[in-house]
Amino acid sequence: MSAGHPELVAAIASEVIASGPIPFARFMELALYHPQFGYYMRSSKPAAERIGRKGDFYTSSDVHPILGQALAKQAEQMDRLLGQPSPFTIVEMGPGKGLLARHILSTARRDYPSLFNHLRYVLIERSPAMREAQRTNLAPWLDRPERMTWVDGLAQIPPHSLTGLCLSNELVDSFPIHRIQMTARGLEELWVDYRDGRFVECLKPLSSDRLASHLRRIPSDWPEGYRTEINLQALDWMTQVAQRLNRGFVLTIDYGHTAQDLYSVDRTRGTFLCYRQHKVHEDPFLDLGEQDMTSHVDFSSLATAGEEQGLQTTGYTNQMSFLMGLGIEQMLAGLAQDSPELTAAIQLLKPNGMGTTFKVLVQHKAVPSPKLDGLRFKPFFRSVLATQSAA
Repeated sequence: MSAGHPELVAAIASEVIASGPIPFARFMELALYHPQFGYYMRSSKPAAERIGRKGDFYTSSDVHPILGQALAKQAEQMDRLLGQPSPFTIVEMGPGKGLLARHILSTARRDYPSLFNHLRYVLIERSPAMREAQRTNLAPWLDRPERMTWVDGLAQIPPHSLTGLCLSNELVDSFPIHRIQMTARGLEELWVDYRDGRFVECLKPLSSDRLASHLRRIPSDWPEGYRTEINLQALDWMTQVAQRLNRGFVLTIDYGHTAQDLYSVDRTRGTFLCYRQHKVHEDPFLDLGEQDMTSHVDFSSLATAGEEQGLQTTGYTNQMSFLMGLGIEQMLAGLAQDSPELTAAIQLLKPNGMGTTFKVLVQHKAVPSPKLDGLRFKPFFRSVLATQSAA
């Protein structure tokens, strides 16, 4: 059998044996989110063994608290633009170990008491193991249930009930994706079969009309052998987010590109990657249930999905420009020169690293022409996204 968590391997294998090959998106869903044995779901695998220095990958919140400090500043401006509603609700989706929430709440309490006094924080998390880590890191705020609550999913939040900010940081990249390849017969999809005691990939027709329809919207002249990914779940997620928001903002941070860049003919192997103990490879059938799987985000499609549900695109920038607009230079000035804290914070700004690989998409609803400090510096690709999302 394939290397990995034996019960997860058995669960996926039994489904394939019973029904035949499954689309890669289904395989990835089971590998990451199987209710008992999935990578993110197992309570026997502590969050610290997934995320951070001792885990498989870092998030920005693990690197330095300065991202949370900047987001608290941006939330305070959003609060004022909304007329300081009570409550101002931050919904964080996929909150990891709870570090970003901790940094936002700590900064709001210290620097923005007006916001803090009417702030409500909702964490969307379905993994018991991750919830346990979040509760540990957010212990100082658990004495007031009205300030901090958990829900399993967006479906538990009534439509049009939120005023405030819907926030995610490195969430969308972990949604299950359909993997596509151009063949001599045209576009086909990567499916997963189980043969001779191990998982193998095979190419079959596209698994749904919806997938085919989405692919027709992407201008492409891909050569034979070209591979890429389509994240339909990201579009469903954005639709749900937009439907829950009454007034306010959606802020999505992740590594990704505009559609024009993501689906360029030069990107012949796509962006799918696996992470285990900070090592990167492309084989999803190794260490099943013990490794993360990701792909880069198509921000053009996210913007379009939001606009179809009443969100307007406020702006699109990279993490470096977003943090500069919020005054990160002044925040860095408070750190000692040559200190580990300063070195760590600068990682979030590196032009050839997290500073430009990570993008920030901001959308708004029922806020007339908002001007946000985080969007003061607009890189060249801002107009590209606007053009594509309006198409």
